[in-house]
Amino acid sequence: MKSQPDLKLLATFLSVVRQGSMAGAAAALGYVPSAVSQHIAGLERDLGVELIVRRPGSRLILTAAGRSLAQATETLFDATARFQDAAAGIAKREIAELRVGTYPSAMSHLLPGVLTTLRARRLGPRIRLIDVETHEGLPRVKSGDMDLLIAYRYLPEDPPGRSEAWTVTALGREPLVLVAAAEPGRGRPLELAECLEREWISGHAHNADRRLLHRWAGELGIAPRVTLETEDLHSMLAMIRAGLAVGLIPATLLGAGPEGSGVERVVLPSGAAPLYREILAVSRPGTRSPVVDELVALLAAAVESVRS
Repeated sequence: MKSQPDLKLLATFLSVVRQGSMAGAAAALGYVPSAVSQHIAGLERDLGVELIVRRPGSRLILTAAGRSLAQATETLFDATARFQDAAAGIAKREIAELRVGTYPSAMSHLLPGVLTTLRARRLGPRIRLIDVETHEGLPRVKSGDMDLLIAYRYLPEDPPGRSEAWTVTALGREPLVLVAAAEPGRGRPLELAECLEREWISGHAHNADRRLLHRWAGELGIAPRVTLETEDLHSMLAMIRAGLAVGLIPATLLGAGPEGSGVERVVLPSGAAPLYREILAVSRPGTRSPVVDELVALLAAAVESVRS
């Protein structure tokens, strides 16, 4: 017995089963009836079993082996068709699952609206979201474990920089806003000079946001006292809301909704340069899937709406 039946013979056999006769299969396949008969005989010879009971003038009868082979052949050809469809989709840069890494505040504030819009536009691949900071996500983009990374950069020298391992697409600049706890009834905006004797909150000493704060303060000639440190922006905002400190918060977190309530923006001097962090999309080099390009475009529009 051959270890691998001839696919052409299997196709003929399946047509006989579906048509109910060799004559019907011959007409469907464009063969002469004798060719169909030869294919079935050859398949039986290869397998070493009888598949069809041949009785002149009687309807086609499958043996137990024939019924099992018909079921297995249906499964094989269905899987082959699905494989061909998948291969054609891959050739068109269509994918079944997209792995997107993103920093936490983008996960909670930028992505929900973007993914809602994307889902309404098309039936695309499954999108698996991975909560990851920029420095942790870059090696995963490089290795191919992640298809797209939504990243941020506080200072131009921060990663991600130019590399042959990835492609960086600028999505826009997200403003950073100096905020303090809201004081109802004060009647006027809080000014920067009034915050210099207060405690400040920022990232740890070598974090990018902390380095940006010190560079900005140096340009203004001020020396804020950072006594609270945290990596988590949501915790930072909670500390500010509680009146424990003032700090720089990305504008995304201050959008419409309860999270941005309880704080107010501090008025900066007229000469103070605006602060922002760059929002970036990082992917592997080469041609991207159309759904990745669409997702990147929607993210750029979302960042622009925050800036506006």
